[in-house]
Amino acid sequence: MAKIGILSFSDGRDFVHRGIEEMVKGFGEKLAARLRADGHEVVLAEPITSAHLARDEARRLVREGCQATIFDYAVWAFPHFTAIASQHAPGPFLVMSHANPSEPAMVGALAGAGSLDQLGVRYQRVFGDVADDATYADVRRFCRAVGVVDGLKGSTYGSIGGRPMGMYTAVSNTDQWMREFGVDIEHVDQWEIVRRSEAVDQARVTKAREWLEGWGNVAYDGKALTPELLERQIRSYHAVRELCDELKLDFCGIKGQPELTNNFATMDVAEAFMNDVYDWEGEKPSIVCATEADADAALTMQILKLLADTPVLFADFRHLHADLGIFDLVNSGQHATYFATGSLKAEDNMPEVRFLPEIGFFPAGGASVQTLAAPGRATFARLTRKDGRYWMAILPGELVRFGGEEDERLMRHTCWEWPHAFAKFDATPETILASYASNHIHAVYGDCVEDLVAVCRALDVRPVVFDATGAHDRSDAVA
Repeated sequence: MAKIGILSFSDGRDFVHRGIEEMVKGFGEKLAARLRADGHEVVLAEPITSAHLARDEARRLVREGCQATIFDYAVWAFPHFTAIASQHAPGPFLVMSHANPSEPAMVGALAGAGSLDQLGVRYQRVFGDVADDATYADVRRFCRAVGVVDGLKGSTYGSIGGRPMGMYTAVSNTDQWMREFGVDIEHVDQWEIVRRSEAVDQARVTKAREWLEGWGNVAYDGKALTPELLERQIRSYHAVRELCDELKLDFCGIKGQPELTNNFATMDVAEAFMNDVYDWEGEKPSIVCATEADADAALTMQILKLLADTPVLFADFRHLHADLGIFDLVNSGQHATYFATGSLKAEDNMPEVRFLPEIGFFPAGGASVQTLAAPGRATFARLTRKDGRYWMAILPGELVRFGGEEDERLMRHTCWEWPHAFAKFDATPETILASYASNHIHAVYGDCVEDLVAVCRALDVRPVVFDATGAHDRSDAVA
């Protein structure tokens, strides 16, 4: 939930304002009531009737810790009040024009919005009656976006390792992240995982191994996967948890390849359970952890997590089954076990998860955490950059299954041992492959397309929605 400030603008002529003051307050209170019913904290300023009041009330919203401001119009309002307030109030901004035909509310809102345009102030717009659920949905979406933006500000991403295997799309600039998202990047050497893993209490590790074995799906082969290697992966998980706790990392990524995967163990178990909301010790917070230390993946996942409050998928665009119109999204061990059934309970998911010996790409060995993502409507997304500016690909679609033998057959087309997700996007494969700009993709269950668009607008990130009619730049509503 967010703390929202409301600035209700009025006429600058005293004799006019006296006749409409109660109306202005009434509409502002009506908006505030709906916001409070949604769980938001609201600071409702005095109606703005002068330049000084515009400045002073805007500054009060800052002092009271508001995370965003709604510019509220129920009557004609002097546009320079909006301009002045925009220089002092906390953003992001929403221009809200109430349906009030007895007064020129829309006139005031458009005049104020035009002033913001000329000043280069970014904002979003809503016109209508807040009692109407469709209208209020846009307000709610803005407030959810505010919560995500505020959740990012002041957070820290832990890059454990560095750029993997030459991936330009996996690294980002510390100064750009701080400037655009308010996120710091802490760099940590992978040796910390190796060093700290040795100190994890053996009794704790044994309990974890026996818990994993207890589900009946650990396929030891005496070479690539042994009890000792599985314990090393468990130790690595606890080492990463300790790093996050000690360094106050809000989300993270692990390079893995090639140092750890060649010489220590894969990070599959660590990455899967970092992203889950439970482990062998019970319930715990999900901490976004991206494989290959993909920073923009982790940032995308953190945004999706803040929106959906569930674990987030990380995968590669591995293969297109053109005859079925689906992509097989695969990546070594990265999928949280949550995706096995879409449940937040270990007892639902773990019987469907297999721990299989790693393939030859990873000579250090360990377990691959194999799942097949449960079916359901999903929203896929990815942040990437073009000419230094961020944009987000947003892809509505579905995760699908075909049934036991057919699922197995399709999984064996690529790397059977790894986790899989069969994705059928609303957009055609041709549309996606023509402009999608990363090998990695991320997803949550449910429809949060418009929420992501609102987040992008609040962050000044260009949202591009891939649907059945093509790829559409949705940033046109941003001033």
